[in-house]
Amino acid sequence: MAAALLALLAALLAAAAAALASEAAALAPEAAEAVRTGQPFAKVAVYEPGVSVGGSISTAWMPAYRRSLAAGKPLDAFAQFSVGSGPRRARSLPVWAMKLLLPLFIKPDERHQIFALLAENLREHEVVGQLADSYPGYDQIKASVLLMLGEKSDLDWVAPAVRALVATIPTISVQAFPKLDHFGPDKSGAVEVAQAVSSFFQAEPARSGA
Repeated sequence: MAAALLALLAALLAAAAAALASEAAALAPEAAEAVRTGQPFAKVAVYEPGVSVGGSISTAWMPAYRRSLAAGKPLDAFAQFSVGSGPRRARSLPVWAMKLLLPLFIKPDERHQIFALLAENLREHEVVGQLADSYPGYDQIKASVLLMLGEKSDLDWVAPAVRALVATIPTISVQAFPKLDHFGPDKSGAVEVAQAVSSFFQAEPARSGA
């Protein structure tokens, strides 16, 4: 029982760490805004972009997170983010427990890398909150869009985001990866995702009326 619990906690913490480490790889909401407002992109590929539909991406953790950063307490901030915005299973843990467990399962060099991203993580999610429910404007996007998702994602906001984007963007196509979760591009699915993106960008654009 104890071994199973430790394995579960290790998986949760690894997922939380990957969530933060993958911030730079995800399409920032402001990038989608650039495409929407007519900047010259012919094609756009995204993997589970952070689109908040009806408050599906929580920002409730941000005030405490911001205070922790201001107080120079990065471990507290990371624990608050992990519980407030992480995978479904991680959100069942109290923040104090997450804070105690993080140093046990994440190596010092990895924690250092994560802590360096905490301020940028806050800025990214502030934009996500500001652009919540702005997706109807994406019907103006003319670029071809490849929307990718992992069928094993356990983040609650992914499915509503995919449904909203598919219903809104007229030039969108969807590719699902049955074996991947939200962190697929950074973990075991890096090659598979890269191949899909390469094929998408190398393909000739569809001719109008064809």
